[in-house]
Amino acid sequence: MNNKRHYAYDAVVVGSGPNGLTAAITLARAGRSVLVLEAKDTLGGGLRTKELTLPGFQHDVCSSIQPLGAASPFLRSLPLSEYGLEWNQPQAPLAHPLDGGRAVILERSVEATAEGLGPDGAAYRKLFSPLVANWEALIDEFLGPLSIPPKHPWISAPLMLKAFLPARFLAERYFSGEAARALFAGMAAHSILPLEQVVTSAYGLMISMLGHAVGWPIVRGGSQRLADALAGYLRSLGGEIVTGRPVSSMSDVPPARDTLFDLTPRQLLCIAGDRLPAGYRRQLERYRYGPGVFKMDFALDGPIPWQAAGVDRSACVHLGGTLEEIAASESAIWRDEHPERPYVLVAQQSLYDDTRAPLGKHTVWAYCHVPHGSTVDMSGRIEAQIERFAPGFRERILARHTMTTAEMEAYNPNYVGGDIVGGVADIWQLFTRPAPRWVPYATPVEGLYICSSSTPPGAGVHGMCGHHAARAVLRARRDG
Repeated sequence: MNNKRHYAYDAVVVGSGPNGLTAAITLARAGRSVLVLEAKDTLGGGLRTKELTLPGFQHDVCSSIQPLGAASPFLRSLPLSEYGLEWNQPQAPLAHPLDGGRAVILERSVEATAEGLGPDGAAYRKLFSPLVANWEALIDEFLGPLSIPPKHPWISAPLMLKAFLPARFLAERYFSGEAARALFAGMAAHSILPLEQVVTSAYGLMISMLGHAVGWPIVRGGSQRLADALAGYLRSLGGEIVTGRPVSSMSDVPPARDTLFDLTPRQLLCIAGDRLPAGYRRQLERYRYGPGVFKMDFALDGPIPWQAAGVDRSACVHLGGTLEEIAASESAIWRDEHPERPYVLVAQQSLYDDTRAPLGKHTVWAYCHVPHGSTVDMSGRIEAQIERFAPGFRERILARHTMTTAEMEAYNPNYVGGDIVGGVADIWQLFTRPAPRWVPYATPVEGLYICSSSTPPGAGVHGMCGHHAARAVLRARRDG
């Protein structure tokens, strides 16, 4: 029996991050009536762009470099270019400076990258050539719902065997030189886990592969344009979006057959905890959040004066020197320590997007990992790391903006303790987000779902968590 007439909407999605918007789009494409509620005055979650420093300087508040967005099977299926989305590709996906005025560059081609790795070139080719040749099948596996057996077993098995290794072990086993080891360490450190832990290699392998396959692009005009394009397409399908509408309890949600939360377990407990069975509530209460980030944005009167040639060929730069230094930095934060030389991620978007800053000026986006809930000001250490590889950087700063872990969480409550990835993604929680369930997006309460990065496949601007959650809703509603 169809009870649709008893509801204002088929589905309400709480939260307008990339996963909330892709969940709504998936449902709207299936003919469902959908409403998205966003607490802030602007939509986008981690895809917002603001003038954080000076007028005319457009800074991405959180996500800025989006290889997973360019590779996402679902996002690639949408006509987002018709709604203003334009990807800008730097000359090279990534640069990693080393002391002494040297740098290792991740080029679009495996061959060109290998040529810059000296004696490790052959090992790099052997490791990455088969991954890049099969990248679409591998990304489909990586961003798909957990499937047993895997959908592409003969293609994914070789990757899986390496992916479960600790990144430090893989780097030291495959490479003998400082450059190749440092390059892989910087990639794997995106996991925000100690590089001695299992599965950290998965991050290094995947995002390196994507650098060769699709690049590490930025969105022209700022990450907000990706959120705006998703919203524009959703509205074209009849979906509704209301901003400035916080949800603190289920009474704030209009009547709907299904409600999907682009929120982490903590917010779900606050809003709907009284409706959840005690056992499931306890599982969500035990959900683990990880380290946070300390974020900086700079307005510069010129580009960063990198000492090494070629670093300006990329919009993204990893700062941290050697494998040993990066590993020490990432391990320290798990001991509640603040490294003197933190691993720093830098984005210099204005080199490849002239809309980001006034003519001749530049924007810089940077952050480092810090212990969960840290209150330490890391601005001096971040600036010192940039200055280390770009002497004269500080002299070009016109203005700076900082965000502590508390300020990150105030900006977006999903960033609990400054955790921007929706919870620890180690071996114990990578496949059981947010709780061990056959359909992880569904709660035990009919019609209540979670669609955030706290569900598989986890963090990243790919929208697949929302897409899979919406498909779970559609499967559950086959009765009409």
